[in-house]
Order: sequence, then C-alpha cells, then structure tokens
Amino acid sequence: MPLLTPDAFKSLRVLVVGDLVLDEYLIGRVGRLSREAPVPVLEQTHSRHVPGGAANPAVNIRSMGAQAVVAGLLGEDDEAGALRALLAARGVDLTGVITDPDRPTTHKIRLVAEGAYVFAHHLARVDRLSRTPIAGSREQRLCDHIRAITPAVNAVLVSDYRLGVVTPAVVDTVRRAADGRDLSLVVDTQGNLAAFRGFDVLRCNAHEAADYLGRELAGDNAYAGALQEIRTKLDARAVIITRGAEGVSAIDEAGEAFHLPASNRSQVFDVTGAGDVFIAVVTLALTLGLDLYTAVTYGNRAAGVAVTRLGNVAVRPEDIGLVVK
Repeated sequence: MPLLTPDAFKSLRVLVVGDLVLDEYLIGRVGRLSREAPVPVLEQTHSRHVPGGAANPAVNIRSMGAQAVVAGLLGEDDEAGALRALLAARGVDLTGVITDPDRPTTHKIRLVAEGAYVFAHHLARVDRLSRTPIAGSREQRLCDHIRAITPAVNAVLVSDYRLGVVTPAVVDTVRRAADGRDLSLVVDTQGNLAAFRGFDVLRCNAHEAADYLGRELAGDNAYAGALQEIRTKLDARAVIITRGAEGVSAIDEAGEAFHLPASNRSQVFDVTGAGDVFIAVVTLALTLGLDLYTAVTYGNRAAGVAVTRLGNVAVRPEDIGLVVK
C-alpha cells in the first residue's frame, strides 16, 4: 500500500455541502429510577458541544491537514452561534454558510450515562430540526455559494442527512459546477441513492443498499453483485458499502470488487460519526490520487479509531498510521 507523509493532505481543499448539525452531550450518572415514571434519573456532571452532520467530515478534513470549506444552512439562534464558533476554532471556512431566521439550527441532544466500571451509554436523544426542503431565495443563495467556491477546490463532498439542504437543485448545482473540472465528486448518502446519479464515488450503508435494490444482502458475493448493480444504475465510477461489524465492500472504476474486514471489532465504544470520519479520509486519499483500495483502507482505519471514543471525533494522520517515506 502506498505510504503517505503526515502532511500529505495539506495542499488539498475540499468543499463539504450538506446538513450542518450541532451535537450536544449531557453527561452524568444514574443512581436511581424516577418516582414519576419508570425511567432513570440522570444527574448531570458535565456537557459538551461538537460539530455534527456535514460539519463532522469538514472537521475531520481539517484535522487530517487539508483545508475545508462548508456550504450549508444555519438558523439565527444560539445553536448557530455555537456551531459557527466550533467550526471557526477548528479552522473550517464558513464562506458557503447561509442564515435562515425562519428555520432552527439542527440540534441533537444526547443524554449519556457514565459509570465507574462500565462504558458510558446513551439513554436518549432529543432532536430539534426541520426537514422542510429549502427553497426560494435561500436555496438560490446556497447554489450561488457552491458555484463560486467550486473553482477553488480539489474535491466536493456532499453529506446528505436528509434534513432539507441537499435538494435536487443543490445536487444539480454541484454536478454542473464540477463538470469539466479535475476534481473528485463524492457523496455520503442517507438512503436517497437515486438522487446522486453520475457522482464519482457514492457511499451508503448495508441497509440503504438493500433498500435501494429491494432485496436482502448477505455475504461477500451478494455485496459484490450489489456494488456492480448500483454502479451501473447510477453511472458511478466507484461505490462503497459500509457493513458495520462485517467491514466494508467497494467496487472501483475498473469494475473490480473487494472486501475489507472491520479494522476494529473488539473495542467499539460509540459508532456515532464513524461514517463521517470514513468518507472524509476516503475523499482526501482519492483526491490525492490514491487508488480506491488504498483510500478505503485508510478510511476503514479512521473509522476504527472513531468508534473507540464517545461522540463525533476528529481523527489525525498519526491515528491511522501515516508515516514518513
């Protein structure tokens, strides 16, 4: 496998288009059940905010050493201010972010119980969001930002959490802005595979692939067939299906399918955001000119690191074994 230096990605600039989310963790200890209902009482000890949704791959692109610019939408609220501050502190370019005062910033609150002798675990999640597709002048402004930014980037990564930002007009704008340019066009879907016909690289999970094809998938041979079918139907150069504990399957532009085991099955702490970390690293590796097998191998390593930590994390080059030649 080709070796990379830790600063291999510094020359790259990636535009991340998608649904920006503020993740909040309320963390504490559970010592009793409520007298009001059969639910645990969480006595909060601390809390933290981290970038989520499309903001998570952007942060990981930065932590790997590349430049990241985001195009998305935030509300006019305290959560928007908190997420802007988090992204700015991590060096993410907010040039493509627009404000919609009539829409809340997507805010996911996780209640997490921690103990002295066991891993922390999630008790519940509360989401504050709108799934209404953006339209009118706000959609137009976002598309204008994408057109203006794309000439100055090496790759575009669409992170679709199906929260109303990645509309057909936005997808079409991304395609047209990338057309004829020497850049990677990657999408991390949340099940809406058919919307991304013609993208260079498409990633989905096993459930999403099975749902799109209308059949169950079991075993490497079934996934190899699924990859070829999705690649043909959607006119993609490459397709990646992440399979959780079963690893990852992919097919390259030559039509060669391969399968990799999960890089970490024994120390899985929290799978939140692992897919974002995976696609961020894969996008960077492909943009650098590495083959799909190598890119997926590095992405798989990064996801294996992410699941050992609580919540969304920013993986660094040294975490995935990048070494000096």
